[in-house]
Amino acid sequence: MSRTVFMQGNEAMTEGAIVAGARFYAGYPITPSSEVAETSSIRLPQVGGLYVQMEDELGSMAALIGASCSGKKAYTATSGPGLSLMAENLGVAVMGEIPCVLIDVQRSGPSTGLATKPAQGDVMQSRWGTHGDHGIIVISPSSVQDCFDLMITAFNYAEEYRTPVIFLADAIIGHLEEQCVLREPGEVKIVERRRPACDPAEYKPYDHSHGLAPLASYGSEYVFKVNGSMRDEMGRPCSRTDNADAVIRHLTDKIEKNKEKISIVRRYQMDDAEYVIFAYGGVARSALSAMQKCREKGIKAGVVQFVTLWPVSDAAIDDAMSRVKAAVFPEMNLGQYIDVVRARNPRNIPVLGVNRVDSRSILPAQIVEKVEEAARTC
Repeated sequence: MSRTVFMQGNEAMTEGAIVAGARFYAGYPITPSSEVAETSSIRLPQVGGLYVQMEDELGSMAALIGASCSGKKAYTATSGPGLSLMAENLGVAVMGEIPCVLIDVQRSGPSTGLATKPAQGDVMQSRWGTHGDHGIIVISPSSVQDCFDLMITAFNYAEEYRTPVIFLADAIIGHLEEQCVLREPGEVKIVERRRPACDPAEYKPYDHSHGLAPLASYGSEYVFKVNGSMRDEMGRPCSRTDNADAVIRHLTDKIEKNKEKISIVRRYQMDDAEYVIFAYGGVARSALSAMQKCREKGIKAGVVQFVTLWPVSDAAIDDAMSRVKAAVFPEMNLGQYIDVVRARNPRNIPVLGVNRVDSRSILPAQIVEKVEEAARTC
């Protein structure tokens, strides 16, 4: 039975992971995500899981891959500098099509930056942080309840699409404390991994000709290989140009061709909106407050919140941009996601950024001011 508790966002992420069926965590503590590791070290042993503190983030990501290949749902948590170190083995998980969840609680950068302060500077890194063409799923929570609910979604996507998923929070949400309804596994949808049922001698771990291939577990009667090199449908090294083309397109298409199914977008008061505020993560909370303040002033503003950052919901952007006079996009960076919107602007309406990189949250008043500026010029 569900229960309502008062907890921190980072703690809710752990609870969501456990409900999703995660039983393995490997990580290296780093602010502002350390509470995920701390909570996991307590909670996982209580449910028969395993917590391992690794020597660094490179090893953490490698351990995740090994645990997932052994049949366990696995996750880790880090922040910007750790995400940089995990990038190489994240590429191995992409190439091997290994389900896992990587939590990144963003902080001010670059490099060590302001280690305990919030930012949203990892948006493009989450999309292209590991080299090569590939698809990726990135989810951005905006409440403690999101941290619980969307963590389950992240694991479901990881299993359904055989892919690593990045849970891109920020320090505002990771350290936010508010009410959260914790649900039991029977109360939510849980996607379990598809296991092979064929003769072990006929198992092809990368044969996606009839939908995504099921994934066996190390230690079972099924044998399969995982490494970072280009491989054929059996997992054997293969350098044929036609094979490389097929693999890379598959790694991209399995995400991009399902983007509208994967994408989660929230719309607020967009039916009569003349101005749209795009937002994600912690800044979405300020955007909603700004929307109300604008309407109190007689300015018809609405909000489009991107919960799934990648893949991009083209339909959501197109719909919003087709009905408003101008758009405002507040981000705690110098403008990383705003260009995604500007690229889908056939009417050439104004798209104005509200940017803050001093480690402080964007205030509703700053967003209202920019909407008023747009209203004066339209």
